[in-house]
Order: sequence, then C-alpha cells, then structure tokens
Amino acid sequence: MSELTHDGTSRTVETPRGTLHHHEAGDGPPLLLLHGSGPGVSGWANFRGNLPVFAEHFRTLVLDFPGFGKSYSCEGSPMLAALPAVLDFLDALALGPLPVVGNSMGGNVAARLAAGHPERVSRLVTIGGIGLPVFSPSPPEGIKLLVQFVEDPTRERLMAWMESMVYDTAILTEEFVEMRWQAASDPAALADVKKLFNFRSLAAMRDRAPNAAEQVGLLTKIQAPTLITFGRDDRVTPLDSSLVPMRLIPKCELHVFHDCGHWAMIERKDEFESVVLSYLLRDLKPTVGPGAL
Repeated sequence: MSELTHDGTSRTVETPRGTLHHHEAGDGPPLLLLHGSGPGVSGWANFRGNLPVFAEHFRTLVLDFPGFGKSYSCEGSPMLAALPAVLDFLDALALGPLPVVGNSMGGNVAARLAAGHPERVSRLVTIGGIGLPVFSPSPPEGIKLLVQFVEDPTRERLMAWMESMVYDTAILTEEFVEMRWQAASDPAALADVKKLFNFRSLAAMRDRAPNAAEQVGLLTKIQAPTLITFGRDDRVTPLDSSLVPMRLIPKCELHVFHDCGHWAMIERKDEFESVVLSYLLRDLKPTVGPGAL
C-alpha cells in the first residue's frame, strides 16, 4: 500500500448538524476509529500511525468529533455532541453494524453507542475511557494537567500534559509535540476543548456518586463482544477502572499493555495493532469443518 497522507485520506460528509470530517483508507468491511479528547487532538493525531495497518483489512474510517479536527464546532460540550454526530455519520454513509475502536473519550462514546444502539456495533474495542476507578483518586493527574493547560495555554503546560499521557516520554518527538501545539493553540479549537475541560468539570469529577449508577447501567447494556484495553501506567483512566466493565459487560475481554500510558495505540503501536486485529478478524476467519487438519 502506498503511503497514506493526511490530505490523501481526508474526506467530508454533510449531516443535518453540520459537516463532519474523517479520514478513509482501505477496502473490505468497514471499521470506525474514534479519537480521544484534549488539546490538539483529532482522528489523525490519534490514529495516523495505525491507519495503514488497519486499512490492509478494513475500509477504515477515522472520524473527527464535533469541536475537534476539521469537523463542525459545537455550541455545548463536545462530549454531548459526539454520539449524535456518530449516528449522523453512520446514517450518511449507510454503515452498520460494524466494529468500533475508541480511545479515551472515543471509548466512552463507542460504549454509549453499543449500549444504546446495539444494532450498530458488531464488536467494541476501547483504549481506556470506560469504567469507574475503584482505588485511584479522582480527578486523575492527567485531567488536572489538561485543565491547567486549557486555563493557561502555554507550550510548557502542553508538554507537561503530554508527558502524563505516556510511560516513555521519548516518543514525544519534536514533530509530534509541534503538531499538537499548532492545533491546540488555535483559538477556536481551544474554545471547544474548554467547553469540556475546565475548573467546573474538575470539581464535578471529585463527586463520583452521580455518575457511578449511570456508568454501571450503561455497561450492563453492552451486548457486543468487547475488548477493553488499558495501559498499566495510565494516568488518565487508571487501570483499576477496568475492573467494573470487565465484570459487567457480558462478553468482555481485557488486555493490559505493560510500560504504557494512556495512548496505547501510539506508545505500544505494534502490540496494539496485533492484539486488536486478532480480535476484530475473528469474525472474518472461515470456519474450519470437523475432521479438518
């Protein structure tokens, strides 16, 4: 496969709520990738390194949520706008059921899609983003640093937040940091992120009770076969968050990446792709009949 570039894979689709931007590559059955939140994030920023591998097996679609990347801006919280946008996107392209892979916020949105619209999701894969911290304090370190950047956006604060996302800071190359800084310092993008992460949302995270019952109820409604993945050193959604979904999602498996933070698809790229592809391709492998060698 020839090199996949940002512009070469860039696509847009019109929906009732506005223009949604996505990247597309590959043939075969469709696969949807949903990115996380944070300054400078987009579908390309999260999954550009994984797109060529997934595109070898799937028609891979990497969506920008409203308020991120090149999709339309949203008046309220990007979290509230995300699921309706995904439904609009699937309708516009006449997609579903299909496997969905979500990182962080994308994992949360994918879980809500699977719980509320089970006919849309054939398999679910999350990278952090779901569950409830059982032992770890809330809000976690990574979210605190993110809010500090949003309230006072400097390159130094961005770097401090990015360092909390990973186990090995060596992967934060100058090119990678500069890409995120250029996107994160855009006033419009910063305004959208601030609707999601601010001092009020930080205070709300300290009180887990209102959200706990809702999360438990959501997890029990997910019927799709589910693979939840976590970095063992995740400082945004700590590993103990996996215990609740692992028990409550009926068809659930768990994979933990050692020496890994919140961005498993970047930090443990090869292992992540191997684990997730193996899981997704189960449905596509031909059945071997009795007596076959």
